[in-house]
Amino acid sequence: MNTQQLIVDAVQASRTFYQYTDAQLTAVLQDTAAALLNEKETALKANAQDLARMDINDPKYDRLKLTESRLKGMADDMRNVATLPSPVGKTLSETIRPNGMFIRKVSVPFGVIGIIYEARPNVTFDVFSLCLKSGNVCVLKGGSDAEATNLALVSIIHRVLEKHGLNPAVCTLLPAAREATVELLNAVGLVDLLIPRGSSSLINYVRNNALIPVIETGAGICHTYFDKTGDKEKARAIVNNAKTRRVSVCNALDCLLINEQRLPDLPYICEDLIKSHVEIFADGASYETLSCGEYPPELLKQATPESYGTEFLDYKMSIRTVADVAEAVEHIARYSSKHSECIITESPDAIRYFEQAVDAACIYANVSTAFTDGAQFGMGAEIGISTQKLHARGPMGLPELTTYKYIIEGNGQTRN
Repeated sequence: MNTQQLIVDAVQASRTFYQYTDAQLTAVLQDTAAALLNEKETALKANAQDLARMDINDPKYDRLKLTESRLKGMADDMRNVATLPSPVGKTLSETIRPNGMFIRKVSVPFGVIGIIYEARPNVTFDVFSLCLKSGNVCVLKGGSDAEATNLALVSIIHRVLEKHGLNPAVCTLLPAAREATVELLNAVGLVDLLIPRGSSSLINYVRNNALIPVIETGAGICHTYFDKTGDKEKARAIVNNAKTRRVSVCNALDCLLINEQRLPDLPYICEDLIKSHVEIFADGASYETLSCGEYPPELLKQATPESYGTEFLDYKMSIRTVADVAEAVEHIARYSSKHSECIITESPDAIRYFEQAVDAACIYANVSTAFTDGAQFGMGAEIGISTQKLHARGPMGLPELTTYKYIIEGNGQTRN
């Protein structure tokens, strides 16, 4: 079946969604989560085929890799979404006009949501669960890197949908070929919303070429600023966690900004990074401080202009010394992707200033940026981290997958 027909079938499936109750959709998600664990060997075998084609040193390798624990996490996230209240059919506002017209603003699904993503098989399950629970059809366009894995996961989903009497087209997987991407970008009148998840190059390509509405997600150039009043124990733990928990994710730390008065604490703050062999690109002052400490010289490099504003997605990090919180904010404004930014300080005034002055989807005070995640925010899962400002910002859960319509009821009113 060609790509155009797959998208048309998805649109037709979206027109029948109103027939299903929230209880039915919840049951589908619970059964799908169970099916994933029951068929984990099938998923892992398919994933192994994809991994065998990828260089183990490729930053995307970790994102692509599935393990039993990661499959369990995917199933748990789906169960969490299943337990959340439906975002559909909520009255957002209502009013009675002087002529007696009763106007309600009601939340409704978008309809058909397209997702373009790279080597992230967990996205397949997250997107399906969030779209189904919010009454949307999902059209998935995964990359060739994860083709076998995505086919296996969608096959599991389709078997459960058919068991419950739902049209399998509510979860449509397009061919991995690049031509399918072009078809999706041009699906005017068919796909209501497109969300790219992946590298900055993918996001830029989608934004520049799509003829349908796009919500940008992903690219995370994340900073942590260690203030003059910061607690060095908190800094050591936060920096290590934000950088090394999973280097291939968009909320990973890319640049540490340090107040010049706290340079003597820098070797202590960075000590745990040595265990993970984190390569540091340091400006003059921080380079001198670390080189006089015990940071391995083979892991310590002089920063270049390209060291800043880079999403490393690897065991790499830059450091820049600043005079105060204002200079830190200025650096962030220049290089940030407006994803997640952190300040480590004991000063309420510095926290308040940072929170107000920094323009990003998520602002942290004394907390690792690793928490920018729909599940961690209590959303069950996320369809992406929006770094723009229209409609949705930050982790996008169920409410962000709805729009609204006005329902007007009356008794024969006409307009003069």
